[in-house]
Amino acid sequence: MMHRSGSSLAFIAMAVILMLSSCVSRKKVAYFQNIDQAMAAAKQVNYTPQIQANDMLQITVSSYDLKAVQPFNLPLVNSQGITGMGGGMQNQLQAYLVDSDGNIQFPVLGELKVAGMTRQELIKDLENRIGEYVVDPIINIRIVNYKVSVIGEVTRPGTYNIQDERITLPEALAMAGDMTIYGRRDNVMVIREQNGIKSYGSVDLTKADLIDSPFYYLQQNDVIYIEPNKAQTQAAAYNRNIPLFVSVASIILSVIVVITN
Repeated sequence: MMHRSGSSLAFIAMAVILMLSSCVSRKKVAYFQNIDQAMAAAKQVNYTPQIQANDMLQITVSSYDLKAVQPFNLPLVNSQGITGMGGGMQNQLQAYLVDSDGNIQFPVLGELKVAGMTRQELIKDLENRIGEYVVDPIINIRIVNYKVSVIGEVTRPGTYNIQDERITLPEALAMAGDMTIYGRRDNVMVIREQNGIKSYGSVDLTKADLIDSPFYYLQQNDVIYIEPNKAQTQAAAYNRNIPLFVSVASIILSVIVVITN
């Protein structure tokens, strides 16, 4: 009787172990499946972000005649926010805030409509305008608050500042330490705001044709949300250490079976 009871316990333990260790389908985990087919049909994309309301633009104007371009540059501020060049502190360039109407107030030139323009388009426009006052002006523009946020089932959720003008969805996930094993790879949500209007779209990272998605290249202030998979949602009320406890229990049961035999 004891032998049959021990065998039953062993069978139950093995069944539990098999259920916990069952393999997850590759189709639910692997990225960029059928990448060779997608690359063969891929379209050439030259993505350049457009300036939007609430962007902070760092614009510097230079020339061979530095005195001539001085009126077109904002004064420097030191680390305590005091305007000027002295004080022995590190001076910083000020930035132009694009207002809700898409405009900035530029020295000498006045109000300029910049929203909807790319960085290169604004550089060309300023070269033409300032060229009426200065010979061969050199314009440098940078979006200093370009950032994306990654939340949900990733290793390091948070907001990440982007140094250049171009970042892809996979690159943003890499910055966040990639998805956890509990994240849904077939339904990645990207929340975006353009001209004051919020929109969103879903991307399936398991399919290689995501490279043609309008959300493959991210825009400033995009929010990426990684939804937990079904197993994680169902287990939300339970401790993630339960599989470990079950494994320990199965080992104890196995020992009991050996002893009873």
